[in-house]
Amino acid sequence: MTRPTHASSNGASPRYEPAQWDLSALLPDTQEETIAARLAALEADVAAFEGYRDRLSPEMDPATLLEIVKLNERITEQAYVLGAYGSLWFSTDTQSPAALTYRNRMQQTLTTLQNRALFFSLWWKSLDDDEAAALLPSAELYPDYRFYLLDMRRTKPYTLEERAEQIINIKDANGISALITVYSMLTSRLEFTLEVEGERKTLTRDQLMAYVYSPDANLRAAAYQELYRVYAAEAPILAQIYVSRVRDWFAEQVELRRYPSPIAVQNVANDIPDAAVDTLLEVCRRNAPLFQRFFKLKAKLLGMEKLRRYDIYAPITTSDRTVPYAEAVQMVLETFAEFDAQVAAQAERVFADNHIDSLPRKGKRGGAFCATVLPSQTPWVLMNYTGKIRDVATLAHELGHAIHSMMAEHHSVFTQHSSLPLAETASVFAEQLLTDRLLAEETDELVRQDILVGALSDIYATVMRQAFFVLYERAAHTAILENKSPDDLYALYVENLREQFGDSVEVGEEFRYEWVSIPHIYHTPFYCYAYSFGQLLVLSLYKRYRTEGEAFKPGYLRLLAQGGSARPTEILGEAGIDITDAAFWQGGFDVIAEMIDRLEASAR
Repeated sequence: MTRPTHASSNGASPRYEPAQWDLSALLPDTQEETIAARLAALEADVAAFEGYRDRLSPEMDPATLLEIVKLNERITEQAYVLGAYGSLWFSTDTQSPAALTYRNRMQQTLTTLQNRALFFSLWWKSLDDDEAAALLPSAELYPDYRFYLLDMRRTKPYTLEERAEQIINIKDANGISALITVYSMLTSRLEFTLEVEGERKTLTRDQLMAYVYSPDANLRAAAYQELYRVYAAEAPILAQIYVSRVRDWFAEQVELRRYPSPIAVQNVANDIPDAAVDTLLEVCRRNAPLFQRFFKLKAKLLGMEKLRRYDIYAPITTSDRTVPYAEAVQMVLETFAEFDAQVAAQAERVFADNHIDSLPRKGKRGGAFCATVLPSQTPWVLMNYTGKIRDVATLAHELGHAIHSMMAEHHSVFTQHSSLPLAETASVFAEQLLTDRLLAEETDELVRQDILVGALSDIYATVMRQAFFVLYERAAHTAILENKSPDDLYALYVENLREQFGDSVEVGEEFRYEWVSIPHIYHTPFYCYAYSFGQLLVLSLYKRYRTEGEAFKPGYLRLLAQGGSARPTEILGEAGIDITDAAFWQGGFDVIAEMIDRLEASAR
């Protein structure tokens, strides 16, 4: 666990040491007696819930509906705790038989209990609008419960009868969900070897990827070549897993549930209109030349005739600066404090409660995430800290997610979580705050250029790269349903890269395997446009912050505090944002263009 050592009597700053997180707020231990007691309590509540089945009627007392919702809330909280423990434990050690056994047990048990409680949501969706309206709780007294019930009815057109829903839940637990677990196990166990300063190192993926930010061009190339050498060896299996994922997705979501398209499933889950997502992706596609201009400028700054794909994230100075973990934490917390004291205090809670796992190690899931379990609990943050400056940005990003959750912790477990595209708001905003601080404190013009180049590179990774992943997914889903081969899928990805980079970047043949290394397209198809959505939204909001100053903060914090207690279009509408308007998304790219202009001017 990460233990903060608090300020000493002489006023010294707190120090933080990287370590593993503490999950005891979820379960004190995994002894059978502990698990059995939790499951028994959950079983008793589910049995009580089932007792309401015969009382469900359009003529029932609204107070009875309120009782049902409150009991469902308690059941959901217990299930979240048991399920989250397994997911978080497995994330830190994907090779642990004990973690996998516990996780599988919970998936099976919670699926069974979920099926027993399924009757309520199906009954609620079966009511006509007038019948449902007559039973809804008061908006003044129970706004979260009311919104939860209304929001549940959005998926009414795609809901099947009870037995079909139960079969799908069982099928998913033992079928596609298990297969995606296999994907995680296969990819998390991979090891990579790289020669660094004459020493041959065995690395995890996150440790390997730290070298793609190296000032050494040969080391950057070697890191990418090693990444895709290893993934190429696994590609036949990983590609087959993806084909199975796509076919299963289409069979259930389009053929059975009658969603109009594979991507519409994620749009409905996000509560974002199809038209808004189509507009976002089209505007991203049209702005590919903007980043191609940046890549050509970056090649010039690096003294290269043409950028290679290996050099996308290269620093433009020769410094290979590393930031100690304690310094990174202090820097991020101070940055938050300069913006708002409450925001900083919430971020500090993650460390005070030992809810961050920052040490990279074999078997640990790569990347970073923030997991919110209950409104009453501090979120858990996972990252793999390697000391690079971008790791500091990752720390700010994930703590931003935690802050967003804590701002909304006064809501029910049903309404605390924001819609996925809005979930990136606080995280990306936190990164922008950090970037502005770094630029303001740096006096060396070359280093300032490097910070700006780094910020633009990260924006590329968040906006354009993620949008093109989704554009690839749309094409790949179609191709698989047309019985195209894995070789066709690799060729499709090469076409995607050509459109994305144009003539600005030389892309090596090994990048045809990049898509099999992207967990999101396996775990949650079409997830990635949420990153593009969030980044472009924040660029617009951040521009307003720089213009409005203190006057901006109350509205921004109010947006975060709403969590998922209102529809995204309503939350953004309060801020004067129309997400179906191409001009809004173009506004985000206009901010990016200004950053490139600034970099270009400094390079003259």
